[in-house]
Parts: sequence; structure tokens; C-alpha cells
Amino acid sequence: MEEFVTLDYGSGGGKTAKLISEMIVPLFSNEALNELSDGAVVDGADKIVMSTDSFVVSPVFFPGGDIGKLSVCGTVNDVSMAGGEIKYLSLACILEEGFPFADVKRILDSIQRTAEEAGVMVVTGDTKVVERGRGDGIYINTTGVGVLKTPGLSVKNLRAGDKIIVSGPVGDHGTAIMLARNANLVEADVKSDCAPLKRMALALGGLGKDLRVMRDPTRGGLATTLNEFIEDSECGIELKEDAIPVRPAVSTVCDILGLDPLYLACEGRMICVTAPEAEERALEILRNFPEGESAVTIGEVTSAHPGTLVIRTALGTGRIANKLAGDQLPRIC
Repeated sequence: MEEFVTLDYGSGGGKTAKLISEMIVPLFSNEALNELSDGAVVDGADKIVMSTDSFVVSPVFFPGGDIGKLSVCGTVNDVSMAGGEIKYLSLACILEEGFPFADVKRILDSIQRTAEEAGVMVVTGDTKVVERGRGDGIYINTTGVGVLKTPGLSVKNLRAGDKIIVSGPVGDHGTAIMLARNANLVEADVKSDCAPLKRMALALGGLGKDLRVMRDPTRGGLATTLNEFIEDSECGIELKEDAIPVRPAVSTVCDILGLDPLYLACEGRMICVTAPEAEERALEILRNFPEGESAVTIGEVTSAHPGTLVIRTALGTGRIANKLAGDQLPRIC
């Protein structure tokens, strides 16, 4: 590890993984934590699914959402991807002295609307205030608790031939945040995809064992998330480049700025891996929801190159896509 924390350690890429594997897991190692999923399945009266997340996005208001909406969606989605039906949220806010109460009210209203949309209750919380100049307006932490509805989801279930499906265009959230920070950089109409995925994930649970794993590709984007699926695995993944959905405006912005949309965060998209025979049913389920109406199959699991994500072009050539090495865009969630 380096001597000091840098922004790269919050990227969701290789340095984040290093921080987790070298500092956090050795200290807190247990069966639930060691799965390294976005939510943990633990024992209770029923199997309980929990997840916690902190939100430091800048700016706090952006096209398609705000830090309040994001704080609900982020935790709702993490519990949902672990196979849970989330029921309760905690809400902790750290406010900076001088932050306008009008903005606090606007953010809290957004939290209430999004929680109602997701069918969750905020049941406990905390508020702290730090001196002016010691924060950046507002930071939020949410913890979600739910019951396990779709057991057995794990990257360990992947088999050669399994299909990789994404619920819609990727890179919207990261692009929206970047443009919100730099209004004069590029003119483009891009909104965050921020949305709760609870109902869509529960519906996919009906596939049973044919549903291998679900994940929302936040920090590090699609490519980093898929790399996480096949780390230390006997499986690899191949994607068809022309099958990966990217909005034209997002593609244009990325071309101008030299960014790769496959590494930009999403906050309302789902990756799911299914058995080949469940592919069409999964697509049908996803397309029944507004958040999944553009769902497509983008590739499959292979035994040809274990531990490696390869993207095939229309010409049949391939390029290796590794985990995000640095941080394309810090503080996106």
C-alpha cells in the first residue's frame, strides 16, 4: 500500500480492490464478508441481506437526480443485487456549517419520494454538523436491511455458455456528473440513470438456479464489474462490442474527452448472468420494467481465457479490458 490515500482508492478499480483485500478483509474476515458482494447474506429468523454505502457525489444536484435519490437507489440496488427484498433504511447525514436549509429540504424530499417508489421505510438515522470548510455541503450514509428472496446468487455459479445481459445503456450517470461539473466543457443532453432496481431484481428471481448472479455496475462501470466476476476463476467473458448499448450523446462526450463509457458508472442499470436456456425469459422480464426496456444480451461466459474479459469488434478482433486502473472521475456517488 502507498503511504497516503489518493483518489484512485475510491475508483472502484484495482486500487479499491487492493485496499479491500489487503487492509479490510484480513481484519474483518468472515463467511459473509469474504464473498465480496455488494450486499451480505447473514443468518437471522430469515436470511437477512444487508448493505451500507456512503455518498459524497459532487455536485449534490445533477441532471436526473441528486445525492438524496442516489443514497436510496445505491443501497436499495446493492441489497437487491444480492437477492434481497429490502424493507428498511437507516439515514445518516453529515452537514457542513453554512449549507442552505433549502437544499437540505430539497434533498430530504427526494429521499422520501425515492424511498416510497422503492417500497422501503427510513426507520432510523443520525445527523452531524462539521465546521465550515471541513466538509463539502452534505455527505450521506444509508444502510439497508431486507430478507433473502433469491438465494444462491454468486459469481461461483458461472459456467461456460452463460449469457451476459445488461438492462440498458451504460455510462449515463458518470457522463451526467462530469457534465454537471463542467457546464462549458461539452454541450450534451445526458441525464443520470439513477433508479431503484428492487422490483426488477425480485422478478428475475423467478428464474431460480438459472439466474447465476446480478450486479449493478457503479464505480468502475461495466468492464470493472465483469472483471470482478471472473477474478481467480476458470471462466472468462467475451462481449460483442457492437451489442453494448451506449447512448449517442454519451459516446460523443467520451470520444471528445478520451473516456471509455465501459468504465463510467451507472446507478440504475443491472448486469445479470443467466443459463443459456433462460436468456429469452430474462430479457422478457427486464423489458417489462421502464428501467429494463432496453435490455440486451451483450456476451457470454467462456472457458477459452480464464480470468480475462475480451471485447470482440465487428471485424472479429478482440481487445482485453482490465479493471479500471485509476479513477476516470472521482466522487460520482
